[in-house]
Amino acid sequence: MTNQQNGSRLYLFSIVLVAIIGGLLFGYDTAVVSGAEKALEAFFRNGLGDAYTKGWHGFTASSALLGCVIGGAISGFMASRLGRRRSLIAAAVMFFVSAVGSWYPESGILPYGEATTTLLVIFNLYRILGGVGVGLASAVVPMYIAEISPARIRGTLVSCNQFAIIFGMLVVYFVNYLIRNSLGDTAEAIRVAMETIGWRRMFLSEAFPAGTFALLILLVPETPRFLALKGNDDRAYRILERINGATEARSILNEIKSTIHEKREKLLTYGAAVIVIGVLLSFFQQAVGINVVLYYAPRIFENMGATGDASMMQTVVMGVVNIIFTVVAIFTVDKVGRKPLLIIGSAGMMVGMAALAALSFTDTIGMAALVFIIIYTASFMMSWGPICWVLIAEIFPNTIRSQAVAIAVAAQWISNFAVSSTFHSLSEWSIGGTYCLYALVSLASAIFVWRWVPETKGKTLEEMSKLWKK
Repeated sequence: MTNQQNGSRLYLFSIVLVAIIGGLLFGYDTAVVSGAEKALEAFFRNGLGDAYTKGWHGFTASSALLGCVIGGAISGFMASRLGRRRSLIAAAVMFFVSAVGSWYPESGILPYGEATTTLLVIFNLYRILGGVGVGLASAVVPMYIAEISPARIRGTLVSCNQFAIIFGMLVVYFVNYLIRNSLGDTAEAIRVAMETIGWRRMFLSEAFPAGTFALLILLVPETPRFLALKGNDDRAYRILERINGATEARSILNEIKSTIHEKREKLLTYGAAVIVIGVLLSFFQQAVGINVVLYYAPRIFENMGATGDASMMQTVVMGVVNIIFTVVAIFTVDKVGRKPLLIIGSAGMMVGMAALAALSFTDTIGMAALVFIIIYTASFMMSWGPICWVLIAEIFPNTIRSQAVAIAVAAQWISNFAVSSTFHSLSEWSIGGTYCLYALVSLASAIFVWRWVPETKGKTLEEMSKLWKK
């Protein structure tokens, strides 16, 4: 029941819970290929032979990333034209179609089970479509939560999206593991089944959360900020009243309406600084090397002697650590603030990377390497992982938010691609030197936050206009 003074927390939390399913699908879609890529390689190589090169397989395993860049780039147009809610509906449909299409790329047209060049292209088109959904959701979900949430708990609620992303990755690791182990009693039987139906089932598994998201997102409202910017004050007020209570709702609506006259503002109305800071937040989140460290972790586990189920359990341990420290961020971001957590996280990542570099230079692979990887990833998950998304969602003024978020998110996926694609070349030069480079970037990220990023804790979204006009 709604409290006229304080609003309904249950209503707010139920809306946020639906929205963060988009984050869960973000994590699910980007991680599902990890369990299927070896079987995919065998399937296409059996049909195409030497025509299925390493380059083709690299593209097939990461083609969704191309879609992520596209989805991030178009998110501003879609969020400002269609609205935040309809953009999320579009992302849910893309997730669902991609899951079903990746399961059955023949689509009733091509012969089933025959690996041809045409089938390879169609499969990658379905994966790119899913990537567009990821890019769209990665921009719009934090924006939606930020615009629906009261200022005092906005950071906490937006951080829940990062929890959902990590949780989605952990869920799909378990789902892939269960699908694989259900295919046979022997290693050979499992291998054969994986090459025919196993990889298909892994991709299809995403259709269930995607379908659920598509249905539930129909039940949540559009954000009050978007409604007010479109002149629908009555609906905006009713939603604000339900969330914040009558008195605060009127005050918030008046603040929003005070920016309405600015709705035709150009992207650089507040200067280039706000856009540059948003882009650099995205750049540093990827340039500290988080993805390549997570990719390299299994090799370290193997060097430590872990195989089979032991390696799987160490991956799960990493996933649990990631979730625990994301929860730390959720409960501290609105108390400690954004800047202190980012600076502390940068310091922790620098220590972890510097130590891994030292271990690499001395060729020491052991428990110490695992400890420092955990220090590094824990530092990232309590800081840059969730809080970068919080800042991107809230730091831009209302009138340019959708376009500015699109630029920042596209920059993030481009940075992701650039860092991931250069890792192998850098590691051939020197693993220790590569880790030293990431340690220096972590130090630079701390200096950047200290000098240029404003603290936004407790500020309303409408106050961002005043902040940047200064």
